Amino acid sequence: MKKRVLLSIHPEYAEAILSGHKEFEFRKVLFKEKVSEVVIYATAPVSRVIGSFEVEDIYSASPNEIWERSKDFSGVSRELFNNYFHGRNLAHAIKIAKPVRFSRPKLLSHYLKSNVPPQSFCYI
Repeated sequence: MKKRVLLSIHPEYAEAILSGHKEFEFRKVLFKEKVSEVVIYATAPVSRVIGSFEVEDIYSASPNEIWERSKDFSGVSRELFNNYFHGRNLAHAIKIAKPVRFSRPKLLSHYLKSNVPPQSFCYI
């Protein structure tokens, strides 16, 4: 059975993932369980679940190593990347595969009874 997580992602990055311009999603904290699918919750002002993608692979290394591996398909500037991982020794990059945009965005309550978006992610 597939293990899924719901990730809170800023709308501009969610759109870049779904359009194929961003092939890596960066995280400071990684899942403890093996995850095969990510459901995308676009944060405010969208505040909807708008799509999903399969997890092709996950890379964990120093921020510099992660940047070198992902820079051509990161969907972010080096400055933004550096600011996000400032002071960190470890960075995680989720390799995105088969992004799918939902034909109709879904309410968060469709996935979470609490209807409260996760700070970073939650298992669903």
